[in-house]
Amino acid sequence: MCPRMKSGRQLMPSATRWWGMSVTDDLIDLRRDLHRHPEPAWREFYTTARLVDELETRPLDELYVGPEVLAEDRRGVPDDDELDEWARRAVDAGAREDVVDRLAGGYTGLVAVLQTGEGPTVGLRVDIDALPITETDDGDHEPVRDGFRSENEGFMHACGHDAHATVGVGVIDAIAESDFTGTLKVFFQPSEETVSGGEPMAEGGHLDDVDYLLALHVGLDHPTGEVVAGVDGFLAVRHFRAAFSGASAHAGGHPERGRNAVQAMATAVQNLYSIPRHDEGATRVNAGLVGGGTASNIVPEEAFIEGEVRGETTALMEYMDDHAERILRSAAEMHDCDVEIEYEGEAPSGESDDELADVVAEVAGGTAGVDAVLDSDDLGGSEDATYLMRHVQQRGGLASFVCVGTDHPGGHHTPTFDVDEETIRIAIDVFTGTIERLGREAV
Repeated sequence: MCPRMKSGRQLMPSATRWWGMSVTDDLIDLRRDLHRHPEPAWREFYTTARLVDELETRPLDELYVGPEVLAEDRRGVPDDDELDEWARRAVDAGAREDVVDRLAGGYTGLVAVLQTGEGPTVGLRVDIDALPITETDDGDHEPVRDGFRSENEGFMHACGHDAHATVGVGVIDAIAESDFTGTLKVFFQPSEETVSGGEPMAEGGHLDDVDYLLALHVGLDHPTGEVVAGVDGFLAVRHFRAAFSGASAHAGGHPERGRNAVQAMATAVQNLYSIPRHDEGATRVNAGLVGGGTASNIVPEEAFIEGEVRGETTALMEYMDDHAERILRSAAEMHDCDVEIEYEGEAPSGESDDELADVVAEVAGGTAGVDAVLDSDDLGGSEDATYLMRHVQQRGGLASFVCVGTDHPGGHHTPTFDVDEETIRIAIDVFTGTIERLGREAV
């Protein structure tokens, strides 16, 4: 039996039902292949091409790729040399060159559409990018032991997006064989880790007719067998890069002739953490990456901060951002330096709709392998699925961010993170059952 929990209450679920989707060897092979070839934001060339190969064998009505799914305006796109390097790496790893060519400029990602008759349009959003983390080479780590550790050294799927993409393909398979009537759209979104892919995908046009949007994340400190039907508590976030410029000089002979960019940067870092908290909710600031200078005997001419601000609401995030920008400019002025501030990614706050989360909870409660269902839980972080959720909600639709728990040996964003592959089967069953239910019963 599966307890459903909310505010300490436990409710008896409906009779257990397995929605019938088993995870085939092909899906496990897909997940492990994606794990072997992790790619960071806007460089998901191999990942997109591999998914195209997989989906072209499915009975889809439409398959939109790269620039066909994204608005033109994007944040945080690498320069052409870096994009070309990752594109070559993808082709060398076996990606189809014709698909990689379609992704020129870093327009990665895709949308798969399956139409099965009259009915609602249901969207499923899964993300596909990886992180700049070196995966452990410990022999006890399952990807090492079973031969699918990252081959892109310095990068890994340390957050489960390889499993997310695989679930997206598995749901397409299951819905194609089900009695669902309506339209299924699966959004394979790039660039979530830098919170820069959600907005251009939301503005790409394919969400405009979606009645119900489901977004997936595995884990989030919930074990295998536990499902959170509607995640809330998203912190709005904005990433920034502040580049300070001054003038170099000999640090021993003529220090007064220099304008010290590192001093400006250091002043800014210290003062960023002094932004007053706010009585309306949680706020965050972090200077996560800093640097500058060229040698110990040279007054540094350049320095930088890569950081972020967050807030419990979008308004609170903007409060933090206003103060952060003032501090960055004041620190530069104090040390007679200049500063250029660029924004590289952001996401608004968001909430799951209870009506849709209730459907997920009911289905999850009758899914084999699910031991506990939580109505809701706070994310405590940020996710640019909120752009897609908000887009659907503003047009009268419903959205829910669903967590399917997974046992993992290390926390998210660590070198030892891995996914319990049973989670893939559970997630496919939960989403398939929910989509079938939405096809039968309007919420």
